[in-house]
Amino acid sequence: MLSEAHLDTFKRDGCVVVEGFLTEEQIKTLRGRISDMLDSLEPSSHPLTTFATGTRDDKHIGDRYFFESSDKTCYFFDEDAVVDGRLAVDKQRAVNKIGHGLHITEPLFAALTHSEHTRAIASRLGYEDARVLQSMVIFKQPKIGGAVPLHQDSSFLFTRPPSACGFWIALEDCTLTNGCLEVVPGSHRYSAVTRRFVRKQTSFTASDGSEFPDGNEFVHIEPVFSLFPPDRDDGRATAEAPPSAGPKECVPLQVKAGSLVLIHGQLLHRSSHNHSDRSRWIYTFHIVEGSYEYDARNWLQMPAAAELTKL
Repeated sequence: MLSEAHLDTFKRDGCVVVEGFLTEEQIKTLRGRISDMLDSLEPSSHPLTTFATGTRDDKHIGDRYFFESSDKTCYFFDEDAVVDGRLAVDKQRAVNKIGHGLHITEPLFAALTHSEHTRAIASRLGYEDARVLQSMVIFKQPKIGGAVPLHQDSSFLFTRPPSACGFWIALEDCTLTNGCLEVVPGSHRYSAVTRRFVRKQTSFTASDGSEFPDGNEFVHIEPVFSLFPPDRDDGRATAEAPPSAGPKECVPLQVKAGSLVLIHGQLLHRSSHNHSDRSRWIYTFHIVEGSYEYDARNWLQMPAAAELTKL
């Protein structure tokens, strides 16, 4: 599934497209389950928690519903879909994403995430104890699907040393018009992680007496860098000098439905607003190395006494 040519491209570019990862029948089955999930959603009895991507004053989501989503099926709405506490569009078009524990709660997504192919890829990338987190369906809804700014996944899913890798699976054709991935090829080789997205150290007390962080925030850290995956350098690798001509331009990754895109945790990537009449459904999850430190400041935490899920 992951050839030597794929691996060479991943090492060079920090990402690689694996075409035909899913069959047409698998795509149809997954999309059918997603449609059922959307149909069963009852907004009137559901928190209308919106997902902010950070394009508006660096604002990000951070409420109890969000903090408790690591092992659950939770629904998050597009910012533009909720006006004055009510949905401004029909519910099928209002949801930004469903996550972050689909690999735990949903049998079809659990089977895909923990498949023989996925495990083989993780092993090929050098993971010895791969752990799964932040699994979600992202919709990029027609007309209102928001842009996601340039970022590194390792800022959000931080280990010491860095070890995040994204598995990004297209459930529809992804194009420039509906908000495909855009990457800065090779940026993982010179872009250290210099900030983290963490739980705030201040807290609030819920009505049941539970304590929760008072939101999330970015904090600056001493630069950390690693070429893992696939090179297990224990964080001792040295970053290359950035391009002399300045930062490279983003390159769009237009992919067919069923394609898998592997994304190195240090790779700079983004996606644009969906201005088209077509949605852009994808399923994504991330893995980190289980033997590396994943500390309590990370925004995504499993319930007390539970570990990140083994791949």
